[in-house]
Parts: sequence; C-alpha cells; structure tokens
Amino acid sequence: MTGQTTAAPRGGTFLRTAMILQTLALFFQASTAGLLLSSSRAYMLHDYGSKVMYGAAMLYVLATVLAWRPGGGSPRPILHSTGFLVLASAQVALGIAHVASLHVPLGVVMFALSTLALVGSLSPRPLLRPAARS
Repeated sequence: MTGQTTAAPRGGTFLRTAMILQTLALFFQASTAGLLLSSSRAYMLHDYGSKVMYGAAMLYVLATVLAWRPGGGSPRPILHSTGFLVLASAQVALGIAHVASLHVPLGVVMFALSTLALVGSLSPRPLLRPAARS
C-alpha cells in the first residue's frame, strides 16, 4: 500500500464570513459603547448593533453546523458557537437590565473570544494529511 494524501478540510468561506461578521459586530458594539459616554445618539446605534451582533452569533451557529455536516468531523466548533450564542443571550439580557458592571466585562470577553476564534481559523494549516489506511 502506498502512502496517499488527501486534501484536509479547510472550513468553508461561509464559516469564515460568519466569524468576521461576528467579530466586526462586536467591535462596533465596543465603539458605540464608548460613544455612549459623549453622545445621546449613540444609544440607538448601540441598540441596533446589539441586534446585528445577536444575529451574527446565530449565523455563526448555522455556519458551524453546515461546515461540520458534509465532512462528519468533530462537533466541537458547534459547541463553541452555541456557547457563544449563550454568552450573547446573557449579554443582551444584561444590557436590557442595565447591569453595566457585568455587561461591559462580558462584552470584552466576547470580543476577545471572537477574535481568537477568527485568528485561529485564519492561521495556516497543513494542506495535506496522510490518508487513512485500510
């Protein structure tokens, strides 16, 4: 038997696009949160941004499910994206309740986690892996 190689799954463009959208939405939220200190109009931007951020978190879950299903790989990215959606739900609830002492730190954690996931997905990986032997 010869050692053949096959292309490793690289993750879909849809998944990366969802991760970029989520990270950008969180960055927008951080920017408008800072503007809340100096502008009365920033509240409306932050409110609309929260809806976009939550939608991006749901899109990220959908993208991980669609990326996992064809290849039958590990469901771990689905667990990560679902956990992130739970954090986004808590973030929205804390924002509505005006609990800034928890809302702001959770927002920082979410932005850091989203950025780390995005950087991890963009990092170079080996293009080839050994084929399974039978």
